[in-house]
Amino acid sequence: MKSWLPTADRLSPWPQARVVVAGLGTSGFAAADGLLELGARVTVLDDNASPANAEKATVLELLDATVRLGPGSTASLPDDTDLVVTSPGWLPSAPLLRQAALRGVPVWGEVELAWRMSLPDRAVPWLAVTGTNGKTTTVGMLESMLTAAGLTTSAVGNVGRPIVEAVLDEVSYDVLAVELSSFQLHWTHSLSLHSAAVLNLAPDHLEWYSAAVRGHPAPTGGAGADGPGGEPANPAGTASDPMAAYAADKARIYQRVRHSCVYNVADPATQRMVEDADVIEGARAIGFTLGIPAPSMLGVVDDLLVDRAFIPQRRDSAVELAKVSDVVPHAPHNVANALAAAALARSFGVAPQAVAEGLKRLRLGDHRIQQVAEADGVRYVDDSKATNPHAAAASLSAFDSVVWVAGGQAKGTTFDDLVERFAGRLRAVALLGADRQLIADALARHAPDVPVFLTDAVDDGAMQQVVDWAAGRAKAGDVVLLAPGCASKDMYSDYAARGDAFAAAVATRTRR
Repeated sequence: MKSWLPTADRLSPWPQARVVVAGLGTSGFAAADGLLELGARVTVLDDNASPANAEKATVLELLDATVRLGPGSTASLPDDTDLVVTSPGWLPSAPLLRQAALRGVPVWGEVELAWRMSLPDRAVPWLAVTGTNGKTTTVGMLESMLTAAGLTTSAVGNVGRPIVEAVLDEVSYDVLAVELSSFQLHWTHSLSLHSAAVLNLAPDHLEWYSAAVRGHPAPTGGAGADGPGGEPANPAGTASDPMAAYAADKARIYQRVRHSCVYNVADPATQRMVEDADVIEGARAIGFTLGIPAPSMLGVVDDLLVDRAFIPQRRDSAVELAKVSDVVPHAPHNVANALAAAALARSFGVAPQAVAEGLKRLRLGDHRIQQVAEADGVRYVDDSKATNPHAAAASLSAFDSVVWVAGGQAKGTTFDDLVERFAGRLRAVALLGADRQLIADALARHAPDVPVFLTDAVDDGAMQQVVDWAAGRAKAGDVVLLAPGCASKDMYSDYAARGDAFAAAVATRTRR
């Protein structure tokens, strides 16, 4: 390992470094491209030799990278490797990363690389968001507020565009709106964000963290929380419990925050993360709540979003930011998202008028509580983005009487609490996907009188079956709600494809 790597930045002697990039997805390609621009000697490894990867490999090879694609390409780490940059989601137990940990080779993610590449001469403040649910929506709201304030910004990170691209962009940004997943945070070591928010914490990705805490090798040594080269001594978290490891990765977003740590008053776990964080002196804890806010909080008063945190008179007054009706849709969880986004924007000095204007301009993307049809007094709503029970709960809480369409890959989560909480709102439930029986069993335990339909079909006909059955059980005033509570990859390419299938099935049903 090069002696300068633990404190490396964009101006470090990168031509001396041999860097392995693990994975040739969106973030892997961006990382490799950025490293090549810095002059590093780059080797990219990926077991997937798809046409898309082959095309990207050709581009990188023209820039003097070495690219190895196909089965077995990631089985061993080259002997002369100084640094590994991994794609998010790679398990620490993957052979390549396991070898790096055992040999003391630092492992960064693309987010860590982007942060290092922004320093010292391209430093731009980051306002970052993580949480189990609502990240993309909140970052979209934040970007819209910043833009309404006249700031040059971009939504980057887990939202789609790699942060490395923004750092190397010719555009001179004032601030970045950054979405960070637990997988991305897992491989970060030196972030020092302007402000950060954790929206909520609920079980998710537990199958990944179960494998991570089982498969990570013993730490290679080093004092404190970090091992040699800056990699975590235990990247899976300090505990052997998967949920604790997941929470520990989320909490990394608050480390070294400079201005504001934004937490959810209704989710005490997020406040504990702030209390435990090692922040820069002077950083503040800022809460958001759907109730009346205390000082140093944002909240709701008389159908208004108000700020009692970023005003001089916060002890005895509040300033109006926006109307609840400016939030579309103004389901409770979406109002909470808006308050979190507003807290981050206000931490950066955005005026109240820009918060309101940003919310008014914004329209959420598809598959997020999106009404796709109405027929005979029944609304059909696509919330395919609800890929875990916590997100499904937020969706169910927005409606009084629901025929629920759910199922897919449960990712190690359970549905007992969800079903017990919302049993009184369920007129009927239609289930599909790999873990449909898991949900059916929870319904049998906690809502035995609710009619349930399961389909074993795994093709496009499955969604048509559940939509037809659901429509037949719905009455005027009901909502047929796709809020799967599960991931989609068992049957679909992604949640968007699942939502499109739901919309198509609804269109077929309502045309009959």
